[in-house]
Amino acid sequence: MAPKGDDGRDGYLAFVESHQHRLLRAAYLICGNQHQAEDLLQDALLKLALRWGSVRNADPSAYVRAILYRDSVSWWRRRRREWLSAAPPDQVAHDRDGALRLTLHDALGLLPPRQRAVLVLRYYEDLTEVATAEALGVTVGTVKSQCHAALRRLREVAPDLARDTRGSQGSADLASGAEVNP
Repeated sequence: MAPKGDDGRDGYLAFVESHQHRLLRAAYLICGNQHQAEDLLQDALLKLALRWGSVRNADPSAYVRAILYRDSVSWWRRRRREWLSAAPPDQVAHDRDGALRLTLHDALGLLPPRQRAVLVLRYYEDLTEVATAEALGVTVGTVKSQCHAALRRLREVAPDLARDTRGSQGSADLASGAEVNP
């Protein structure tokens, strides 16, 4: 029997402690700004806390991810004229992977929020098209078209990503977009 007044606080705290870093990384990839990502995650965790009783037995991380992506798009719509950017790194990465990461980060920053969200969910979070559609509250067709448009735009703004000659599967994935998560 649960102690008197137990409202699931311990379960909520355990969830936050075990998932906050992964959720923060996803928020950062969506919005491209560390401070905004922290704010988005904080707001999402607050909304989760308010609904913890009804969400805790389902999939709370999916609930939080959906809030992150929807709030990010809402934030962008409200403030689309203001462009925030993170401070440049203190030292330049000398390795090829670091340069590719920076190129990808810059290219993702040029995408509209919905396309960025679709790419992050599909290729970073490794969700299926159906799961991505559910998280964003759109149809599977919208996910497919947004993913196609986003990959095409990435090829336009960052051709170096498609020309990565290291022989890795990741460069082929960006080139066609069809090999990952069919």
